[in-house]
Amino acid sequence: MVYDWQFIVLIIIAVLITGISKSGFAGGVGVVAVPLISLKASPVFAVAVMLPLLIVMDLFSLKAWWRHRVGFVLWLMLPPAVLGVAVGYLTYGRLDEDLLKVLLGVFSILFGLWGLLKPFRGRVMPTWVGGVSGGIAGFTSFIAHAGGPPLNFYLLQCRLSKEQFLGTAVVFLAAINLVKLVPYGMLGLLNIENLTVALLLIPVAWLGVRLGLVIQKRLSSELFFRIILVLLILLGIRLILDGIR
Repeated sequence: MVYDWQFIVLIIIAVLITGISKSGFAGGVGVVAVPLISLKASPVFAVAVMLPLLIVMDLFSLKAWWRHRVGFVLWLMLPPAVLGVAVGYLTYGRLDEDLLKVLLGVFSILFGLWGLLKPFRGRVMPTWVGGVSGGIAGFTSFIAHAGGPPLNFYLLQCRLSKEQFLGTAVVFLAAINLVKLVPYGMLGLLNIENLTVALLLIPVAWLGVRLGLVIQKRLSSELFFRIILVLLILLGIRLILDGIR
């Protein structure tokens, strides 16, 4: 790894956005972190460094949102999510780095467009959709810490209050991140270099979480989402171009 100023700026921005998203906006746009870091580093490095930071952010966020969780939604989505993590572990290493960048790019663009258009918001879906969404969230969380989009896809139509929405999302993502520690450790991703970088970024993670708690009270979540979703689409295009060169 070459830790030049561009890399440092990108990773700080990625961690800040993730912290803000996790504590204030249900983690939905935290998916931007891995694509953003992958502009200057390997996607594998990006997911490895982000996992310890995500767990730290979870600890900060759980204190604020734990009591607002909705238990039946968690029981519906968490078991399939654990299965999704297992599938991610079993398929790890079968995709080369360029292909992973292309897949991340496509995923980023699709989620960005979905978030801007919101074609399913307000619809009531059967419970099996929640299970499938949980499984997909586990898989995408394993490969790119991108569990927020599939999770939010289902939560948006559950007609939860803002507090219930945030509380349920925070607890779900925190649980999945803890589950991922085992396969990440088995794959050797939690090495000294990655953990050292993560340790140095803990103050940035804390700041992001605190900013998220403040922003969600003062800024329209709609405006925040639109800004980040447009950024996500642009990052997706860049990643695809990098992957096919």
